[in-house]
Order: sequence, then structure tokens, then C-alpha cells
Amino acid sequence: MSGDLPPEDEALDDLHRFETPDEAFQYVRYAGSQQDAEIDLGETALALGLLFLPGIRPERYRYHLRKLGDHLVEEFQSRLRQKEADTLALRVAILKKVIHESHGYMGDESNYDDIQNANFIRVIERRRGLPIALGILYIIAARHAGWQIDGLNFPGHFLIRMEKDGERVILDPFKQGKEMNAAELRQLLKSIAGKGAELSHNFYLPVTSRDMLIRLENNLKKRLIESEDYAQAVIVVEAMEALAPEEYRTLFDKGILYAKLGQKGQAATALERYIEKTPHARDKHQARLILQQIKANPE
Repeated sequence: MSGDLPPEDEALDDLHRFETPDEAFQYVRYAGSQQDAEIDLGETALALGLLFLPGIRPERYRYHLRKLGDHLVEEFQSRLRQKEADTLALRVAILKKVIHESHGYMGDESNYDDIQNANFIRVIERRRGLPIALGILYIIAARHAGWQIDGLNFPGHFLIRMEKDGERVILDPFKQGKEMNAAELRQLLKSIAGKGAELSHNFYLPVTSRDMLIRLENNLKKRLIESEDYAQAVIVVEAMEALAPEEYRTLFDKGILYAKLGQKGQAATALERYIEKTPHARDKHQARLILQQIKANPE
């Protein structure tokens, strides 16, 4: 990252800039108040990463994202000047070259469950990450160039789709942008969801920036819970709630995590709110049982 520190006169400055974890949380709350199309994907991903990294200067990571997009545009324009046709295949090749060959990003296959793979700032530092984190990088860079690209609602492994002039291709950012055909997608799904799983139209639907960020944080939350770091897991869930205030399911997670931390009053409040909001009778019943246990053992 030593080459990613911007000159002072290139530093960004606007109303919603953040430099500390507290300011980053307020930025996430601000992002949560925006419409999906207005959310700055890169800036919000950096804010979520900064929540756990006091002392980190976010400006160098903003600069890196900007440089990544600029590099993509420069490479694209260079190829056009060489009289190459502007095709989907060319755009895919350039995107893969810039992200993987020029900047060294790869899926972390040897340490997949490392918590750092779900923190966007650490992913930029290490050039290693989960499919969702690498996919976000793809999308930020491609959209900087004005290209059509989306994350997909594929379960268990984040994929992206690029389009141009009616032609489409699905890429796996974890596998250095490998192009995925129907047979490979089916095989991937079965490896995740079991042999009986079949591809569905819903898996090809585009997801919003908010969806992608929540998916990134779900990966972080899962790893923190597995390591029994419930205090930091609560911070993640609170950030998810700030980013997606209409998503009532975060209340259930908050209730469970507060209970794990011995904060029974806050646990009860979160579960009571969850019971009010969830439309599903079975979920209400489950939450009531947990709430009864908490109230029966207040200490």
C-alpha cells in the first residue's frame, strides 16, 4: 500500500467524510438513509472496514479505489487506440488484467475463513479476499469506466455479470474472473447447497449496493460468532441495522448476541422489537421462547 498514498492536493473533502471508527459508523447510518442507487459502494465498504481499525487512514484506500478505476479506463482507451473493437470480451479481459495481473488481487483459497477476508480495508491491503469483497472491487472499477456490471443473487458464492449490446457473461471474482457456463454454475450450486439443488431464475437477479454490503457484513458476522467474539459481532450487526434499517432480522441477531454478552435488558428489547416486526408466526414463537428464558434468568 506504500504507493497508494495520495498527494495532499488530491485528498478528498466533502460533507460526509470520515476518518475515525465513530465517524465511519455515522457514514454507514447516512448511507442507510439513502436510496439504493445513491449509495456509494466503495465508500460505504471502506466505512464498514474502518469500524474495527482505529488509527487507519482511510484516504489511502479511497485513493487506491480511484486509481484502480482510472487504470481500467486508461487500459481500455489504450486498447481502443490500437484499433481493437469495443466488445464484451475486451472489457472482461481488461477488467481481469487490471484487478488480478496489475494489482495482484486473488481469492484467499488457503485461508478462506480468515476474518480479514471480509474486511474491505484488509482485503485491499492483503490483495486477498472472499468472493463478495473481490466482486465489490470488480463492480467499483467497472462502473468507474461506465460499464454495465451487476452482482448476482447467487447463494453461497458471490458472482458478477457483465453485459454489452445484449451479450452477457457471468464471472467468478474469486477465481480470477473465470467465466462460468451453465454446467459450472450448476456444479457450484450443488457443491454449496447439496446434490438436490437446482438453478433458479432468482439466482440470476441483480442485487443492490445495499444487498452487497449486507452480504459482506454477514460474512464478517459469521466469522466473529464462530470465534466467539460477540462484542465485535454486535458492532457488525448494529452497522447492518444502520445500513438497512428496514431489515428487521438484524434485531434477532442483536438479541442473541446481547444475551451472549450478558446484557439481558438490551437483549430483551431487541427481541421484543423483532417479535413486533416479523410477520412469521414460527419466528415469533422462537423469539418468545428465547425471550422467556432471558427474563427467567435476568442475572
